[in-house]
Amino acid sequence: MNLIEIIKADYQQFPNNQSYNIYAEDVYFKDPLTEFRGLKRYQSLIDFIRKWFKDINLELHNIKQVEDTIHTEWTLNWTTPLPWQPRVSIPGWSELKMNSDQKIISHIDYWHCSRWEVIKQHFPL
Repeated sequence: MNLIEIIKADYQQFPNNQSYNIYAEDVYFKDPLTEFRGLKRYQSLIDFIRKWFKDINLELHNIKQVEDTIHTEWTLNWTTPLPWQPRVSIPGWSELKMNSDQKIISHIDYWHCSRWEVIKQHFPL
């Protein structure tokens, strides 16, 4: 299975059974909330999402590779475990850079909304 197919499968089952073997040990990760380096930290982030949020769905809209970078467009949805069970949606995109061994060395997520807009989804009027 090639890297594009593996990523598609990971999105379909996110955050369960992710293919961590496609990432370099010192992978760089950044999104609008956090930034770090290291596969163990990346696994911890995914574990946190899996354990804390409910009904998680990562919908892949588009995926393409341009040279050493895979671009994905997606929408991440979940239910936050607050008493009123708010449903949160973050549309965004990722840039996954690969090394010559086809391992992902950089995973940067961007959102089509602000952090404030995500917070407001937790407290609807």
